[in-house]
Amino acid sequence: MRYDVVVAGAGHNGLVAAAYLARAGRRVLVLEKQDHVGGLAISAQAFPGVDARLSRYSYLVSLLPSKIVKDLGLKLELRRRRYASYTPVGATGLLEDNDDQAGTAASFAQVTGDGHDHRAWGEFYGMTAAVAQALAPTLLEPLRSPKEVAALVGPEAWRDLFQRPIGLAVDERFDDDTVRGLVLTDALIGTFADPSVDLLTNRCFLYHVIGDGTGEWNVPVGGMGAVSGAIEAAARAAGAEIRTGAEVIGIDPSGEVTFVDAEGEHTVTGERVLANLPPAVLDPSQDPEGSQLKINMVLSRLPRLKDAAVDPRAAFSGTFHINESGDQLSRAYTQAVLGEIPDLPPAEVYCHSLTDPSILGPSLRGHAETMTLFGLHMPARLFRTNLEKSREEALRATLASINSVLAEPLEDCLLRTPSGELCLEVKTPVDLENEAGLPGGHIFHRDLSWPYAEEPAQEGRWGVETEHERILMCGAAARRGGGVSGIPGHNAAMALLT
Repeated sequence: MRYDVVVAGAGHNGLVAAAYLARAGRRVLVLEKQDHVGGLAISAQAFPGVDARLSRYSYLVSLLPSKIVKDLGLKLELRRRRYASYTPVGATGLLEDNDDQAGTAASFAQVTGDGHDHRAWGEFYGMTAAVAQALAPTLLEPLRSPKEVAALVGPEAWRDLFQRPIGLAVDERFDDDTVRGLVLTDALIGTFADPSVDLLTNRCFLYHVIGDGTGEWNVPVGGMGAVSGAIEAAARAAGAEIRTGAEVIGIDPSGEVTFVDAEGEHTVTGERVLANLPPAVLDPSQDPEGSQLKINMVLSRLPRLKDAAVDPRAAFSGTFHINESGDQLSRAYTQAVLGEIPDLPPAEVYCHSLTDPSILGPSLRGHAETMTLFGLHMPARLFRTNLEKSREEALRATLASINSVLAEPLEDCLLRTPSGELCLEVKTPVDLENEAGLPGGHIFHRDLSWPYAEEPAQEGRWGVETEHERILMCGAAARRGGGVSGIPGHNAAMALLT
């Protein structure tokens, strides 16, 4: 059977591409090996008998452009968080309140001792806001040259965010080590690198601050599954055919796609094929390495803070930073390089249900909260030799790290399932590799790329092309991919439609 386009993989990017192409009148087939669509942008009941739908693998939305939402008519609500972050520091803490600039300034002064770092914070994030506003629209356009992007963002931002390691700019701008670490965490999400020497951290930082021109990280109402569900609905309404339980086992440069399902092996042909798959699936010689620890939890109540002046609901509705000062990040990185699980793992958590209680069933609403944790500097190599033992070690160390900044053990606040098990689920990079098919457990499929053409031959192209004319990439590994964005799906569709 022939189609105009065959999409291999029904992650959210593949669904975005399918929706655009089907709306343009193309005959589209989407093949997905799992029994559900959405890839890692899904919601799930992680704990038996506990009526909570957790965003199990991906948590917040920033990079999804409002243009894609509008183009596809997505029925989707992304809710703003009032509190951006809280960072415990001894018996006090740094609370960043989006709606109270004076309160934020006072919190900075309480932690740093003077107003210097708060002023530097305003200047630095004023610069990143200008970069976001200028650069975000270009993510949905053909690739620009480095010279064009440099002119777009200005010489200061080009130097500090693109040309030299971001750790150097952070050290120069900020005096307080807590504040330095707070900035640098955005350069290390899912990225195992040293921000003082490696420009990979700059790329990671850019994708964390330019989302939709604002850089805000918002809560998807209904959980991450609501995002994929809305895109799926748009694709189906446009006429795309979506088959789950259909695993692609071969893609030929001629456009022939082979897949297997419950009825056996089948072959279809696409005039074009969009690969919404990690490159290492198609080319096993590639060897990506993810670096994160994900822990999903349901709490019976929020834990008490050492700083009684801060409401835990404020602290945990934003991003709650745990032992992520500059020095702590550096120490954890050094230990991981040496093959050791960090003794005080840096991590961050937030409670989705504080902003969107709809993910809790009626029996839990008002009586429980969800908590999700993202741990830094946990590369796959630490879990290769003995997964069970290293996972347990990483969990123990991470819980100890959390407890070091709380007024009580987090374990005392965990809800239990009807059978008595703690509502706590741990996912290492190797678990993501084994369970979700991500080579190396790399959440971005491979190291993030610069959001422009790095070679003259790429200028004016969409960043989705491969060496085979009939095969395009439409997943996270495409240039300007990574995160829940839909950008690679949009760009792959535009490469065929324009």
